[in-house]
Amino acid sequence: MIRVRLVSIVLLTAVISACTSHSAVAAGETLAAEAAITIDAGKTAEPVSEYIYGQFIEHLGRCIYGGIWAEMVQDRKFYYPVGADKSPWKLLGDGKVEMNGEDSFVGEHSPQIGAPGGIIQGGLGLVKGRDYIGRIWLKGTSEIQSVDVSLLWGDGPDQRQTITIKQLTSTYTKTPLRFSCAASSNDGRLEIVARGSGALSVGTVSLMPADNIKGMRADTLKLLKELDSPIYRWPGGNFVSGYDWRDGIGERDKRPPRPNLAWKSLESNDFGIDEFIVFCRLLDTEPYIAVNSGFGDAHSAAKEVEYVNGAADTPMGKLRAANGYAEPYNVKWWGIGNEMYGKWQLGYMKLDHYTQKHNRFAKAMRKADPSIKIIGVGSAPSWSEGMLKSCAEYMDHISEHFYCERNKESLREYVSLARNNVRGKVAAHRDYRKRLESLEGRDIRIAIDEWNYWYGPRHYNIKDAIGIAAGLNEMIRSSDIVYMANYAQAVNVIGAIKTSKTEAAFDTTGLVLKMYRERFGTVPVAVSGVPEPLDIVAAWAKGRKALTVAIVNPTKEKQVLAVDIKGAELSGKGQLWQIAHPNPMAYNEPGKEPNVVIEEKPPSGVSNKLSVPALSICLYELATNN
Repeated sequence: MIRVRLVSIVLLTAVISACTSHSAVAAGETLAAEAAITIDAGKTAEPVSEYIYGQFIEHLGRCIYGGIWAEMVQDRKFYYPVGADKSPWKLLGDGKVEMNGEDSFVGEHSPQIGAPGGIIQGGLGLVKGRDYIGRIWLKGTSEIQSVDVSLLWGDGPDQRQTITIKQLTSTYTKTPLRFSCAASSNDGRLEIVARGSGALSVGTVSLMPADNIKGMRADTLKLLKELDSPIYRWPGGNFVSGYDWRDGIGERDKRPPRPNLAWKSLESNDFGIDEFIVFCRLLDTEPYIAVNSGFGDAHSAAKEVEYVNGAADTPMGKLRAANGYAEPYNVKWWGIGNEMYGKWQLGYMKLDHYTQKHNRFAKAMRKADPSIKIIGVGSAPSWSEGMLKSCAEYMDHISEHFYCERNKESLREYVSLARNNVRGKVAAHRDYRKRLESLEGRDIRIAIDEWNYWYGPRHYNIKDAIGIAAGLNEMIRSSDIVYMANYAQAVNVIGAIKTSKTEAAFDTTGLVLKMYRERFGTVPVAVSGVPEPLDIVAAWAKGRKALTVAIVNPTKEKQVLAVDIKGAELSGKGQLWQIAHPNPMAYNEPGKEPNVVIEEKPPSGVSNKLSVPALSICLYELATNN
């Protein structure tokens, strides 16, 4: 064992002993063999970029629609014919409906219902006592007596609320909707019924909880604010290579529905650039926009930059102002494309062709706004090297992606996957810096703008959380070269936050990101003597008034450490935050009491040993006398 200074041990463990349920080792309890580490607070590294706590949202699954965006009605613009296999809309009774393509409200066609008759959509999540607001666009022939729009939470006549609309015209007219729900249901229904005779045309329908915040789910936003990510990447991901940003601007009800080519689903275009900027402002975070370099072109990308950042007297800035946003958004971060090295990517091409395309995009985008920061598509080893050789002049940083897939690794090996992926990316880029002439005088750092564990189940377990913590630790150790990281994704799918139709909750991985973002320091200090398989990093925080220490324990046993603090004098005050669970498969589920939480513990008791719980991430803040 390394000889330790007793004063530091006592002061440190006065805080850390709170990490376990006992301040000292209980009689007869078996602990792992004691080890010792040294923390040298006088040896510092480059500050950690706050951007390593970034997030990524994509039009995939229920990340945005059903997760962030509050809209409850599926296919509200009737992309699919009513009654078709993929349509959530069904006919009521013996009614008839035709899809009218000659006079559609939006998209290729709108439903025309023969009266008497109607359509219905089920599967809505409703909460007792909650209000719901929306709108419906209708037109009808003179024979239509009235239209009943009803929200149902059961089958009885008293288990619905109905709004009756009369005096329809031959042109589409918008009617506001508001309902108060008297009972909870996971299969609520929205019903539209035409009375009389003639034909009723339905343009679009919308329904949201009344407590939505500018179209966003209030429960999801609350947790995202707690997550406090400094930057969000959008709109993709594979999605971006088939996305036309112009489809997602203007009056929301008139934006055309499109097929989501990347993920074989439906894109309503309700959440576009303007909504993304509103989302970022609600969260007080920075936007990072990826442009389409798959099926897209440099001209369209430049126009997108102009729409976002151009003055109101530029052509696209004028369009933005007409859409209700007079002031430029001043978005700094822009990514050109996504994973263009992959054959799964729309518009995939060979490296020597893509480098030319990237440079065309960068020139056009910088002409629209010279101040923007550009992140190019990377993939170590060969693709990144080629991009850095040919495009270094036309990028500020380069992206790297990785996902750890669930195999048959042991628990320790599984947890190390994220750390090892970061380590491999960093090693490759350190090598490029030594060899490539194109990098002389340039500081092109890595943006790991997609990273996570990815496998079948929708919930993350405590072992995934421990792996994410180990990945963050490696980024912290590589603070001189990892500038940004965007956890994929923020909500649902493989998200840090999971939602049901009516509830939202932190997944285990989200708790780790929240805890590090809130509590871990910014100036890394040297840590040595760390015994495998523990993973430990330390950093100064609060203007060097405190040291933070993060310990990741991927084993099913408690671990005992002695710690030698150099270069700092501890005051004996501090705090501890801990994520731990004895079951490696423990997870959280929306609407249920969480199994995994962040526990905050004040110092309690003094021990001459540091005991770290099994399957845990412990983060300590230790006040100093500096």
